[in-house]
Amino acid sequence: MRALLIVVAALSGACAATGADPRPFPQPGGRTGAPTTHAVPSRDRGRDAVRTLPAGGYEVSGTALGLRGAPYKNGGADPNGFDCSGFVWYVFAQHGLSLPRTVEDQFRAGGTISPQDLLAGDLVFFSTTAPGPSHVGIVVGGDSFVHAPSSSGVIRVERLGTAYWAARYVGARRIL
Repeated sequence: MRALLIVVAALSGACAATGADPRPFPQPGGRTGAPTTHAVPSRDRGRDAVRTLPAGGYEVSGTALGLRGAPYKNGGADPNGFDCSGFVWYVFAQHGLSLPRTVEDQFRAGGTISPQDLLAGDLVFFSTTAPGPSHVGIVVGGDSFVHAPSSSGVIRVERLGTAYWAARYVGARRIL
């Protein structure tokens, strides 16, 4: 967790130093230039081990985190209100990536990954209202994901390891 905070602080400082005008919501656009990678702590190789991931995962999770506090709205897919799959759809669209709109279709997209291999930007799926995937969120790093839960009414970050989410976890997909 400490390493994640250090990475977030460093990235925030770099963004603040660009001189660009702040924007309330991310603007659409794809990646430019050569792909880059970021070192992140590895949960399965010891405290000081690192592995790399595409910068896109951090970009996507950063966009998702920037929407914390946006209201929940059944069927919503914009900052005026999101449901879970609309939130995921919107966040990925801000980076020029087209995803299906429903939880079930998003579950069929991308490659299957195991829980110990989760990285920022991966999608996590849960069975909350019916058997099979009925809820989706975006991994932001470590044991945390951001999503649009109807119960609280706003986009928020939660831990995958809590009893509620761990019992309902049905899988993860890597889109990036």
